[in-house]
Amino acid sequence: GDYGFVRAAAAVPRVYVANPQRNAQEISDMIIKAADEQNVKVIVFPELSVTGYTCADLFNQRGILNGAYAALKVILDKTKDCDVLAAVGLPVEADNQLFNCAAVLHKGKILGVVPKTFLPNYNEFYEKRWFASSATRLSSTVKLLGAEVPFGENLLFKNTESELCIGVEICEDLWMPIAQSSYHTLNGANLILNLSASNETVTKSDYRRELIKQQSGKCYTGYVFASAGLGESTTDVVFNGHAVIAVNDSIVSEMSYMPESDYIYADIDIEKLMNDRRKFNSFMGKVKPSDYRTVEFTMEDKRDVRLSFAVNPRPFIPDEKTAKALRCREIFRLQSAGLSERMRKTGIKKAVLAISGGLDSTLALLVTVEAMKALKLPMENIITVTMPGPGTTDRTYQNAVTLMREIGSSFMEISIKEAVEQHFRDIGHDLNDYDVTFENTQARERYQILFDLANQVGGLVVGTGDLSELALGWCTYNGDHMSNYGVNSGVLKSLV
Repeated sequence: GDYGFVRAAAAVPRVYVANPQRNAQEISDMIIKAADEQNVKVIVFPELSVTGYTCADLFNQRGILNGAYAALKVILDKTKDCDVLAAVGLPVEADNQLFNCAAVLHKGKILGVVPKTFLPNYNEFYEKRWFASSATRLSSTVKLLGAEVPFGENLLFKNTESELCIGVEICEDLWMPIAQSSYHTLNGANLILNLSASNETVTKSDYRRELIKQQSGKCYTGYVFASAGLGESTTDVVFNGHAVIAVNDSIVSEMSYMPESDYIYADIDIEKLMNDRRKFNSFMGKVKPSDYRTVEFTMEDKRDVRLSFAVNPRPFIPDEKTAKALRCREIFRLQSAGLSERMRKTGIKKAVLAISGGLDSTLALLVTVEAMKALKLPMENIITVTMPGPGTTDRTYQNAVTLMREIGSSFMEISIKEAVEQHFRDIGHDLNDYDVTFENTQARERYQILFDLANQVGGLVVGTGDLSELALGWCTYNGDHMSNYGVNSGVLKSLV
């Protein structure tokens, strides 16, 4: 099965300007190729990919329009056995006007036609010379290839077999203060397809990439973007065939300046996106009822397909050395800032913590040192306590002592051996039975001491347990799971 994933692709074919039949062949071949090679289920092509974006005044010619419709039929016929949803661009006549549209196709049928809303008419763009905005449409259907099909910018395409719900926007629609895709996602879309003809100027690709990335993030969506490239006229501008796939603020695949027709693809976790929306519940905080229409289709994916990416067992740790150092420094600053602010607001000037010589307590101590520096308090105000017990090894003990001396903290050593042994005698527990009682008794004894010491000096007990231990329950209830402020509680063990 698909396990909640959908494999989506952005295709950039070689375009033959004003040659719809040739383009139909190119588009059909790419749909079939992507399905056969990579089991792609959703694919998007560039803006006006059936005719070419740079036809200019040829868009006013009857021959181009008829050719585009005939080419669309060729694509439908050739791909009718492909269980792939494809979005292709072509001009469509309706309501006495010509619209720049995306036709959404599946298994030989037109599911719907989405017209472009925002038409650029500035600098190098003059789309209003030929096309009308979707804001001027009157009809909710359009007759295309003999059939009445849904028509409008307010269409969503929903798979009956999964949570997949697709919205479509065209190039400039994304660049607006409130993008069409923002409305789509608020009304249920979790995958956005953008058919684009975004030309190149210096640094524009960087801006475009960031725009797509951020839109996917703020909308909790997958975003598949395909821009015109090979074959478009370079009379006025240059197109580089920029294709980008972003998922929830991350670029997962990208290409540009390819020498031949090509596509990129990625596996998008639709179930996770929907879970994120439900979890971050401000997403639907100010939504008004709208007139969106949903077109249903049935897409099945029964084959087990290996994911196109490796699941990172350490997702919070960058692989690159410099990035890893920056991430660790940021986390360390957050920890120390949290502790120093808590001490400042409570008026507490001393910190008490147990030092074992292990990783967690070492990190907690270093965080406390940084907090004391920020508060301009002496290191003696850190009361570090080592509490050797029946299970303490000499190596961890010596590590703890050396660390405390180097820092200059106040140092106390309190053996818990006698107290623990007395407790075992009190409850009738065998001293040689190293079970969970043996372990937990020591943890509870240590934290009783820490809290009593904190009361004595008017201090705050700094917790050392990390997020992995807390999540797995690998801590002692009423023992090391308690503290006045747990500085490591949001840090995974693999990051410590």
